[in-house]
Amino acid sequence: MISLRQLFPVLAGVAAIALSGAASAQQEFPPPAGKGRVVVVASGLSGPSHYAKVAQDIAALGYDAVLFDGSAMERTHGEAVHSAILQAQQMPHALPGKVALVGFSAGGGESLYYASQWPDLVTGVIVWYPATSFIKNVPGFVDRLQVPVLMFAGEKDHYRDNCCTADNARAIAAAAKAAGKPFDLYTYPKAEHDFVRDGQHYNAEADTDAFQKTADKLKELLPSQ
Repeated sequence: MISLRQLFPVLAGVAAIALSGAASAQQEFPPPAGKGRVVVVASGLSGPSHYAKVAQDIAALGYDAVLFDGSAMERTHGEAVHSAILQAQQMPHALPGKVALVGFSAGGGESLYYASQWPDLVTGVIVWYPATSFIKNVPGFVDRLQVPVLMFAGEKDHYRDNCCTADNARAIAAAAKAAGKPFDLYTYPKAEHDFVRDGQHYNAEADTDAFQKTADKLKELLPSQ
């Protein structure tokens, strides 16, 4: 089966933009033509360059993907996530309106915890192997969820003192479902941490499936204007 990534060419142009503030926009990956709805992409600890390819792939779907350093978002109590959203909305190829977030590892944890509470700015949050061990009060966190969440986790993920395990993800998903919140979780039995393409533990099956589900969810969250 041909994946979505094989259907879209890699973008030829990438605009690199340096901005001041709590979070600096690393790169804007514009859609193939014109402007697009905004997707904020938050990297893991390995840094934005490690996630440039997936940001390109998201942009090729027709979105204005703006890539940020997710590790710089940690310990800012959500200020860097909020700053990233506001900066992304001002990018040259951005259409106005709410944004979606796609976060990985550390950036995924920050996006999950904070952006999911801001329905005035965010339509939904998609996270790949996010940091979740810091969420000690799961019922309290779930009670604050106000936008749809889509999460992916690897069953063999034991990275960074078990920061991002599938067991943590399942506990959060179960609590969210019990509370009637829109939360979908998919786990991959053979996947470790960083299973995205070009990741340290790339898993083709998990990456292909998660990206397809990401694309489908973005289409739902950010319909064409």
